[in-house]
Amino acid sequence: MAPLTRSLGLLGSAVSYALASTRLATPQCLSCSTPCAGWDLGLLLHHVSDSIGVLHQAITAGYIGPPAGDDGPEPDPVSGLHRQAGRLLAACAPDGPADHLVAIGDRELAARMVVAAGAIEITVHGWDIAVACGSYRPVPPGLAAVLLPIAPLFITPGCRAGLFADPVPVPGRACPGDQLVAFLGRHPRINPDPPQAGFAAIPGGPAGLPL
Repeated sequence: MAPLTRSLGLLGSAVSYALASTRLATPQCLSCSTPCAGWDLGLLLHHVSDSIGVLHQAITAGYIGPPAGDDGPEPDPVSGLHRQAGRLLAACAPDGPADHLVAIGDRELAARMVVAAGAIEITVHGWDIAVACGSYRPVPPGLAAVLLPIAPLFITPGCRAGLFADPVPVPGRACPGDQLVAFLGRHPRINPDPPQAGFAAIPGGPAGLPL
């Protein structure tokens, strides 16, 4: 795994990609289906915001636990996500914290591992957000090319249940972004349907360890 400083840069790129997707999220889209079964776009945005909050806590406080002073979901999920993202991006600055262990319950994990896992989650949910809004925004090739070889370290066959669907076959010539979302159980080249009210699902629940 790369040093923490490089992982933080990777996470910053993932967050920037996801934030660009949120520009498509109008109030009318919040009840639209996502590419995952069970959650609508509004719930997805809250989930991503929670995940970003968990990552900020891991980076700055060195543990993952219940957030202090949690007042519940933001009424405007896009604004709430942007606020959380701003805090996280500030923590990802080049002069940010040195690598350290992050306490997760009775276990510990290197911060660079937590950050890399978070970069995968935030990236794929950035893709999900765009698709839920009826748009196709490929994961940037440079970001996808770095995440693709490390994704199997975190998403193994034994841990997919309840988190990610099985990998979707793609042609060998598929771009890195399509390969990444396919590995994470998405159909990368299906043209998204026009937004429709309804529910769909996010693999994985509220962010405990960001995956």
